[in-house]
Amino acid sequence: MLIGEVVRRSGVSARMLRHYESLGLVRPSGRTGSGYREYSGEDVQRIFRIESLRSLGLSLREAGRALDDPGFTPSALVDDLIRHTRERIAAETELLTRLRRIDAADPAGWEDVLQVVALLRALASKSADARQRAALSSADEVPVPVEALVEAALSEAEPNVAGALRWALARLGDRGPALLAEGLGSPVAAVRERAVRSLAEIPDGEATAQLRGALAHSDVVVRGQAALALGTRGVADAVPTLIDMIVAGRNDTDAADALSVLAGDSATADRIAAGLVDRLAHDSAEGPARGRLTQALAGIPGTRASGALGELSHDADRAVALTAAYLLQLRDAR
Repeated sequence: MLIGEVVRRSGVSARMLRHYESLGLVRPSGRTGSGYREYSGEDVQRIFRIESLRSLGLSLREAGRALDDPGFTPSALVDDLIRHTRERIAAETELLTRLRRIDAADPAGWEDVLQVVALLRALASKSADARQRAALSSADEVPVPVEALVEAALSEAEPNVAGALRWALARLGDRGPALLAEGLGSPVAAVRERAVRSLAEIPDGEATAQLRGALAHSDVVVRGQAALALGTRGVADAVPTLIDMIVAGRNDTDAADALSVLAGDSATADRIAAGLVDRLAHDSAEGPARGRLTQALAGIPGTRASGALGELSHDADRAVALTAAYLLQLRDAR
């Protein structure tokens, strides 16, 4: 068959067929009396095979080698193709992410685009100083891509840089909490902790809602950080977790301080005191835990807490009794 028929059947252009011929990949079986190329069925089949191999990402040279070398084994080449394809996908995904972040920053002109690109590079820099400067960049001067800041905050291990990133996210208000909350589901404990600490520094709004949800998290660190933040915001839902922290001895001083902040009205104060007393009576609250619970009562105003300290001043545990008696003296002296 002539080249026109081959083009129709294979979908390969005449120009590409001539290119294949110049590379020695396809050689027409013969020529007509007028000198036109004539292709056999085997020639057409070879063209299809070349196109099939090209569709897998093989170069023309690799395709020719695969078809002409009887000892050729495809496994190594296919492994290389898989690796190169993954690298290409990763690079293109990274590029797409960068472009989306630039678009989200809504740049007004090329100068803004270049500023965002510089910021993104700085956030990914190996230099902690460069990352910190990027985090502290004024949002009025450089449009800040929220996703980039969240990603940086969740991966940053250097304390000063992490603090700067949390500050930058706090300035954005409710634009970051939903993305940070996704970090709470990370399988990496450090990422979960960074996420909850970042949420804790964003005032009220959506961040408070996400912190409320974190009170039921399976990670005790996440629960504790959320409870401490909510306690300073006056959210009474944090009380049970704060009491658990005192019993367990995890950030117990901070937890007791948060309870004292929450005990701003008599009803809440009495409820907190009742919760502390209940845990004191619980079998699991023994030794040091009872001492910590007793000390926590000192920061709770009201008759309920005073009455509990009075009873504890006669406790069988001498350390608890002495602590309670001392705290009662301090309350009476006020």
